[in-house]
Amino acid sequence: MAVCGHPDAARQVYLGLYALQHRGQESGGIATANGQNLSNIKGMGLISEIFTEDVLAKLPGELAIGHTRYSTTGDSALLNAQPIRVDSTKGLIAIAHNGNLVNLGNLRAKLERAGAYFQTTSDSEIIVQLIAHSKATSLVDAIADSLGQVEGAFSIVMMTRDRIFAARDPRGFRPLSMGRIKNADGPDTIVFASETCAFDLLRAEYERDVQPGELVMVSADGVTSRQYSTGTPQTSCIFEHVYFARPDSRIYGRWVQESREEMGRQLARESHVPTDLVVPVPDSGVTAAIGYAAEAGLPFRFGLIRNHYVGRTFIEPEQRVRDFGVKLKLNPVRNLLEGKRVMLIDDSIIRGTTSRKIVRMVRGAGAKEVHLRITCPPTISPCFYGVDTPSKRDLIAANKSVEEIRQFIEADTLAYLSMDGLLHSCDDGKGTGYCTACYTGNYPTQWVDVDEILPASADRYEVQLKLTEVN
Repeated sequence: MAVCGHPDAARQVYLGLYALQHRGQESGGIATANGQNLSNIKGMGLISEIFTEDVLAKLPGELAIGHTRYSTTGDSALLNAQPIRVDSTKGLIAIAHNGNLVNLGNLRAKLERAGAYFQTTSDSEIIVQLIAHSKATSLVDAIADSLGQVEGAFSIVMMTRDRIFAARDPRGFRPLSMGRIKNADGPDTIVFASETCAFDLLRAEYERDVQPGELVMVSADGVTSRQYSTGTPQTSCIFEHVYFARPDSRIYGRWVQESREEMGRQLARESHVPTDLVVPVPDSGVTAAIGYAAEAGLPFRFGLIRNHYVGRTFIEPEQRVRDFGVKLKLNPVRNLLEGKRVMLIDDSIIRGTTSRKIVRMVRGAGAKEVHLRITCPPTISPCFYGVDTPSKRDLIAANKSVEEIRQFIEADTLAYLSMDGLLHSCDDGKGTGYCTACYTGNYPTQWVDVDEILPASADRYEVQLKLTEVN
């Protein structure tokens, strides 16, 4: 999240991060600049817990960037919370990064040989260190040069004392949009966010997506842009439409609400069986369940009630937290489910343990039959581009057939959305290319099957460091 040209920029970023809290609840931070100084405050936990009125008062300036994090590389610790602030040869720079770099080992080794000292174990600091060690004379050229050296997924916002920068990787793995708050008595405020739902809270108008391979600079002189990389096929993360993004966001130029509703309709066309009602697994299954119910001509009912004071269990860093979170998070409505043939709609099955608990919960509430439909194909491969899916040995679909998974989760029937059905559901009519590596095992960038070369206990960050010779 970034805001440029607002007298209370920190508060605007705070509100934007509030809207983006679903993307990570592990840590958060806001950095501000006022032309002379660059302040940065970070903490562990939710944005509302970290940034009280007293804390926000310590963040003056018309420029601000912010971040809410769940770790995919690096430790879950305050030192890796973002934004990361570095005092470099190019001046003070703060950076917030969404995604994962896959040539981390090569770059870190190269920078350390050049004398770089790393303050964190986060891959985000790699980008700042590359900028600091770039031989380019101007900061803009140094940023462009550095972004050209990193491979993988990155949507980033950066800030100096007087400028904001925003960029996406050449393949456009992760989303990043630009908006504008129109000011009657002065220059417009420019904002950037991973999802457009953050703009609504700020009363900002969506202007456009930052393009893959584009670097945007915002200063007192206005907005300028340069394309630092061209010719790379776009492979945006389709899991954003399946699960990660909020349905009221516009991702890669398409409304998530539309994609998910069509996923539900496609599921009903591909794998419907006679049932009495359609029940979503809230919240990410709700929109697809609406589409399924409409296509199948069945009543839609909230047969599972979610406790909204519990976070998203998928992005909790530890399995034991996820398991306990299911019981805290969902409760069945017995009078809706008892004696009924229930069609459950969920977004994905990762390990299978959560799905089994939910199926048991619905059956325990008196359901006569429980059928489960998933709005994406089986997840057979881990993601290395910013979604913390586990290794293949922990992905149930990588090790079991659909029938074996059905038996494990104890559903009467189980079906996944086909790959063609998913791509059709997310088609924006403009030829947007998607990364589907988690469903196919075909990665857009060079990679190896880390499960074959490292033990199951290996840390993802250590995995990347040890792939120096491969990448």
